[in-house]
Amino acid sequence: MRVLFADDHELLRDTLALFLHSAGIRTDTAADLDGAMARIDAAGPFDLVLLDLAMPGMNGLAGLRHMLEANGGRPVALISGSVRRETVDQAKALGAAGFLEKTLSPEDFTAAIRAMASGAACPQERSEQSRPATGERPLTRRELQVLEGFCHGLSNREIAAKLDISEPTVKLHARTLCRKLGAANRTQAAMVARETGLF
Repeated sequence: MRVLFADDHELLRDTLALFLHSAGIRTDTAADLDGAMARIDAAGPFDLVLLDLAMPGMNGLAGLRHMLEANGGRPVALISGSVRRETVDQAKALGAAGFLEKTLSPEDFTAAIRAMASGAACPQERSEQSRPATGERPLTRRELQVLEGFCHGLSNREIAAKLDISEPTVKLHARTLCRKLGAANRTQAAMVARETGLF
């Protein structure tokens, strides 16, 4: 697997590159979009390209469009320290393989990179500024009850018993509320709930 990681934050770039190398992932780096384009010109398309949304040359999502073309249809993902949900949605609509937060642990970053490079959905994707959906996608009363159980660390079985519903029903509500919250799993859903003051 060959990954190109472009970020103008030298310490983050070099640290992550070393970690990926230690995990058996061949990694090239660049400090800006022009440098990333030059690496592709020299070495050909990569299995995955990671672009810092705010680095020089990106010009918002325009840089993503250019890189999608340059990388020959292979996956391109974005990383950022903080981003709005609408930006994530726009990037995905343009063809981004995923959107990673810089606050992820190196282990989670590696797992996400392997998944996206293989064509799978990004398992860690969630906007740092995600908020519970309102209006078109409000959480139902039951979803809120399941989410409250997550926040209290209850298992699916414990939530099912407390709400007098089946475990498969709990899992169904969990999938739906995670989608609405932009969370990858129950732990992230609970984090969103706490960050936004739901519980």
